[in-house]
Amino acid sequence: MTSTSSAAGARATVYGYPRQGPDRELKKAIEGYWKGRVSAEALRESAAQLRRANWQQLADAGIHEVPTGDFSYYDHVLDTTVMVGAIPARHRAAVEAGALDGYFAMARGTQDVAPLEMTKWFDTNYHYLVPELGPDTVFSTDSAKQVAELKEALALGHTARPVLVGPITYLLLAKPAPGVLADFEPLTLLDRLLVVYAEVLSDLRAAGAQWVQLDEPALVQDQPRAVLNAAARAYRELGGLTDRPQLLVASYFDRLGDALPVLAKAPVDGLALDFTGPAAANLGDLAAVGGLPGKRLVAGVVDGRNVWINDLEKSRATLATLLGFADRVDVAASCSLLHVPLDAAAERGVDTQVARWLAFARQKTAEVVTLARGLTEGAGSIAAQLAANRADLRSRATSALTHDPAVRARCAQVTEADARRSLPYSERAAAQRSRLGLPLLPTTTIGSFPQTTELRTARAELRSGRIDTEGYEKRIEAEIREVISFQEKADIDVLVHGEPERNDMVQYFAEQLSGYLATRHGWVQSYGTRYVRPPILAGDISRPDPMTVRWTRYAQSLTGRPVKGMLTGPVTMLAWSFVRDDQPLADTARQVALALRDEVNDLEAAGSSVIQVDEPALRETLPLRRAGHEAYLAWATQAFRLTTGGVRPDTQIHTHMCYAEFGDILQAIDDLDADVISLEAARSHMQVADELATAGYPREVGPGVYDIHSPRVPSTEEATALLRKGLDAIPAERLWVNPDCGLKTRGWPEVRTSLEHLVAAAREVRAGL
Repeated sequence: MTSTSSAAGARATVYGYPRQGPDRELKKAIEGYWKGRVSAEALRESAAQLRRANWQQLADAGIHEVPTGDFSYYDHVLDTTVMVGAIPARHRAAVEAGALDGYFAMARGTQDVAPLEMTKWFDTNYHYLVPELGPDTVFSTDSAKQVAELKEALALGHTARPVLVGPITYLLLAKPAPGVLADFEPLTLLDRLLVVYAEVLSDLRAAGAQWVQLDEPALVQDQPRAVLNAAARAYRELGGLTDRPQLLVASYFDRLGDALPVLAKAPVDGLALDFTGPAAANLGDLAAVGGLPGKRLVAGVVDGRNVWINDLEKSRATLATLLGFADRVDVAASCSLLHVPLDAAAERGVDTQVARWLAFARQKTAEVVTLARGLTEGAGSIAAQLAANRADLRSRATSALTHDPAVRARCAQVTEADARRSLPYSERAAAQRSRLGLPLLPTTTIGSFPQTTELRTARAELRSGRIDTEGYEKRIEAEIREVISFQEKADIDVLVHGEPERNDMVQYFAEQLSGYLATRHGWVQSYGTRYVRPPILAGDISRPDPMTVRWTRYAQSLTGRPVKGMLTGPVTMLAWSFVRDDQPLADTARQVALALRDEVNDLEAAGSSVIQVDEPALRETLPLRRAGHEAYLAWATQAFRLTTGGVRPDTQIHTHMCYAEFGDILQAIDDLDADVISLEAARSHMQVADELATAGYPREVGPGVYDIHSPRVPSTEEATALLRKGLDAIPAERLWVNPDCGLKTRGWPEVRTSLEHLVAAAREVRAGL
C-alpha cells in the first residue's frame, strides 16, 4: 500500500482520566452529600473544579485534545443510561423527583427499591451498572451532561473531544429487565437507540464539538456475524448523518479481529486502536485490511492499564509503521487512564530505583506527549527522553528484586500432585460434616465486617507513631471480640474474625510478601466511591512470615464455633495488583500460590477447620477472546489448587466470587475443587444457582441473599424468598446462607439488622425442611 500520510502535527490525546482528584476529593464530596453534610450545589461545584483541574493538567502536559464526558459521579455506563433515557420503571419516580437523587438511587438503591445490577467492565476490576432493557423500552434523549461538560472545556480554551459509550457496546452490556424473558436480545433495540445517538451527536455539534469518540470495546470480543452486521449498520447510519461532528470509533483491551474490516469500511472519520499487549495484533490486522486511507488513526501505544514505564523505542517503531496506514496518525494511551493511579511522583516512600520504573496517569500522559513530539519532529527532538528511558528499562531488567533464585527453584520443583487434595470431594465432605457438625442451611459471612472510623484511625496512628504496636493490637483484639460476640448472639454457624487489621484484601497480603510494592496514594476507582490501592507486583514473590495466623487463632480462642481462616487467592492477588509484564502471568501466579500455600498450612496447623481462599477475580481475568480461555483457566485453577492442595481431608476449603458472569467459567469453578463456594446472587436474582444446577455442580454452594453494595437492609421475607429460590436449584444439604460479599463498606447498624434477617430466613426455611 502506498502511504499519503505524514507525521506532521501528530496530536497527543487520552480517552479518559482518573476522576477522584489527588486526595479523593470526589469521593469525599459524594459521600458527604449522601450523609447530608454537602449540598447538591457544593457537590456540583466540587465536580466542576476537578474537571477543570484535570483538563488543565492534561493541557499543561502537552495533550492537544482533552476528553470530555468521561467524568462521572458514579459510573459512565449509568451516565449513558441517563443519556438515552433508559430509566427502569422502578426508578422513574425518584428520577422525576430529583435527577441527582434518582441517579444515585439507580446506583445504590433505596430501602424500598433495588439498584441496578453491577458487574465488571470487561476484564478490569472496574464495576459498571448494568442497563435493564426490554422490548417495551422507549429511549429518549438527554444530552445535558455531555453538552455541559463540552461547553465547560471549550470555554476554558481547550480543544475537546466528547467520549461516549458506543451504541453496540451499550446494548451488549445490557440485560433483560426484570419480568422480561431471559432470551430477549437488547441488540434488537438498535434502531430505536440510533435515533437517540443521532440527536446527541447533533446536540454536541451545535455545542462546538469537532470530533466525538464512540467507545466500542465490546467489538474486541468474539462476536457473531449478527453483531458485526449490526455494527456495520450502526456506523453506516451514524456516519451518514449530515448534522454530525467527525466520528472517532475506539476499541481497546484486545484486537478488533473480524470487527476491524467492518469499522475500516464504515463512513466514520477515524479509528482509535489499542496496540499494547494482545492488542498488538491490530498492527498486522490493519495491514491486512489495507489500512485506513483517508481516515484518522489514534494509536494507543502507551499501556493505559498497567503502571510500568513505556518502552519508547518500541512504541516509536510501532508508530513509524503506522504512518503508512492512515491519513494522519495521532498518539494516545491504549484506553482510559481511569484504570491507573494519578501520579507516581506522589509516592515519596518508594525506592528511588523502583520509582524510575513506574508511570501513573500523569507520567503516561507525558509519555504520550513525548511520542507525539518524536513522531512530528523526529527522534532527535526526544533524544534525552529516549536515553533516560533506555537506562530505566535496563535498571529494571537487571535488578535483584526481579529475580530470586530460591523462589524460582521452588517453582521448578512443583508437581501435579502438589495441586491435588488427597481424597475426592465425596469422601472429604463426609469427614468435614462429621468434624464441623453444622445444621442444614448453615449460615456464615464472606469475611470482612465494617471498617469503622475507629479502625482507620488506629491504623493511621500506628503509621504516625502516635500509638505503638501493643496499643494497636489491643484495639484490634477489642474489635475481634465485638465481631465474634455479635455473630454468636446472632446465631451464625461459621464465624469470621472480621478482618479489622486489614486495609484491603489484596494490599494487606502484598505488604507482607517479598516482591510486592504497596503505594500510599495509588488510588484507583473500583465502583462508585469505592477506591482501592492496587499493590505493584514488582519482583519474585515469597512469604517471609505468617500473615493471618495470629488473628485467626485469637478469634478461635473466643468461641467454640468454627472461625474461618481468610485469605485472598493467587489469581485475585494478580488481578487486583499491577502485575509484572516481564514474565508470563502463569509463572507469577505459581509464585504467589506457593507463598499462600505456606499460609494455608500454617492456619490448619494452628487449628483452623475451615479456610476460605477468595477468588472473586477468576472470571474477570478471563481473556476477552475465547482462544485464550483454555490456557488461562488451566494455570488459574492450578494456582488455586496449589494453594489449597496440602490440607487434610476434613479441613473444609471455601472460596468466594462476586459481581461477574459466572456462567462463562462453570467448568473452571468445578476444577478449583473447593468444598464450598459462595457467590453474589442477590442482584441477579439467584441466576448463578440455576447455572450451577444446570451444569451439575456437585459441591456446596452459598448464593448470596443480601446485596452488600447497597445501603438497603433486606427484610427477612426478602431473604427467605431468595433462599427458597436457591433451594429450587441446590439441594438443602449442599446450600449455605450468606451475604453476597464482605461487609467492609457497610455500617454496623445495617449489618446487624441485615444479618439478623438472614439468620431468621435460614431458620424459617430450615424449619420447613
